[in-house]
Amino acid sequence: MVRLRGLGAGETLTAVADSVAVIGLGRFGSALALELMETGSDVLGVDSREELVQRMNGRLTHVVRADSTQESTLRELSLPDFERVVVAIGTDLEASILTASLLLEFGVPQIWAKAVSDAHGAILTRLGVHNVVYPEKDMGRRIAHRVQGNLQDFVELGDDFAAVRTRPPSYLVGKTVAEAKTRDNLGVTITALKRPDGGWHHCTTDSVIGADDLLLVTGPTKKAERFAAGR
Repeated sequence: MVRLRGLGAGETLTAVADSVAVIGLGRFGSALALELMETGSDVLGVDSREELVQRMNGRLTHVVRADSTQESTLRELSLPDFERVVVAIGTDLEASILTASLLLEFGVPQIWAKAVSDAHGAILTRLGVHNVVYPEKDMGRRIAHRVQGNLQDFVELGDDFAAVRTRPPSYLVGKTVAEAKTRDNLGVTITALKRPDGGWHHCTTDSVIGADDLLLVTGPTKKAERFAAGR
C-alpha cells in the first residue's frame, strides 16, 4: 500500500495494482496521464512547474508540485512503492536522467521514460530504463507513412516488424486470402479485414478481399510498407 503524504490533512493515496505515477506534465505527460485516468487508473502527476500542476489539478487522482531530481522528495511521495512510473520529462535532459536514475535505485519494477533524441534514449537505455519511448519520432514516422499512400496507420512492433492498416492493392481485389498468397509471395500476412459497413474480423482462407475493405497486415517493416504502396 502506498501512502502519499503532504497533500493536506489526512489526505492519502492508496496505490492499487493499476496506479501509475507520471513525472512531467507537459504535452506528452499530461495527455498520457489523462488517458490513463480514462482507462480507470489512479494517477499521481508530478511536475516542478506551478502552472502545469494547476492546469491538471482536479483532473488526476493527485497532482503535486515537486522536484523529481531530489531523492528525499521522491521518497516523501512514496515513489519507491509504485510498480509503474513514467518519466515524461522532455525539455530538461539532466532532470530526466537524474529522475530515471533514482527510480532505478529504488527498484521500481516498470519504468517508462520519454526520450527526445537518439542520444537521450541511448543514455536512458544504458542506465537500465525498461521502456524508452520516442513520442515525437514515432508519431512523425507514422504520419510519414500515412502521407505516402494507401497506408492509414503504421505501428512498429519491434525490430524490423510492423503492423499496417491499409487499402488492398488492386491486384488482390476479388481474391480470397488463400488465393492472394501474400505470405508466400510478399512476405506479409493479412490478419484481419474491415468491411465498409461492418467491424473488424479475423481473416480466414476463404475471406474475399474487397476494393473498399481495410486490411490489417503484419510482417517485416519494409515488406509491409511495399504492400501498402501496392508494390
